[in-house]
Amino acid sequence: MTAPAAPRHFSMIRGFHLADVFTLGNAACGVAGVLMAMRFLASRDPGDLLLAAAFAPAAFLFDVLDGRIARWRHTSSPLGRELDSLADVISFGVAPAALAYAAGMNGLWDAVILVYFVCCGVSRLARYNVTAESLSAGSDKVAYFEGTPIPTSVLLTAVIAWAAWHGRIGESLYGGALSLAGGRLHPLALLFALSGTLMVSKTLRIPKL
Repeated sequence: MTAPAAPRHFSMIRGFHLADVFTLGNAACGVAGVLMAMRFLASRDPGDLLLAAAFAPAAFLFDVLDGRIARWRHTSSPLGRELDSLADVISFGVAPAALAYAAGMNGLWDAVILVYFVCCGVSRLARYNVTAESLSAGSDKVAYFEGTPIPTSVLLTAVIAWAAWHGRIGESLYGGALSLAGGRLHPLALLFALSGTLMVSKTLRIPKL
């Protein structure tokens, strides 16, 4: 008699590699950042916002390590690539947007910009997954990025962390607020618009180190 097939969820776990564990660490940091931003909205304790921002560099570290480990162990796979993209959407797309909203960029036009930023990040990652094979030219890694990589959003979280550290959040947010067509816009949110636009640019090519 043949042994019964293992449950499908166990088969999936066996399909995970060490690099995938680090990728999940990236995703966990992103979710933690979102939750801490939500906690700040309830507590109004700047420490919660600073902790939310601190998860961004932690996620970036996991993101760097998972790629290095995959190349070191020669365990790159389509599953790992998809996991990496999903984790990046959370950690470097949704989490920075949630952090910005919690910090005070909560006007109508701020929200539009933050949604645009996340959509650009999703589009950037989808395009990368589709074109990665052609950009790699037969090697195990791509030669360059089209548009800025989504992890560059850690710079945006650094700006928010700096503002929180100096008490420049909420009504005291750097740049103040503008009234525009019945909605509010914080000029600081324009950094997210710039970041999103650079991510989806096809003319900007950045060598991958």
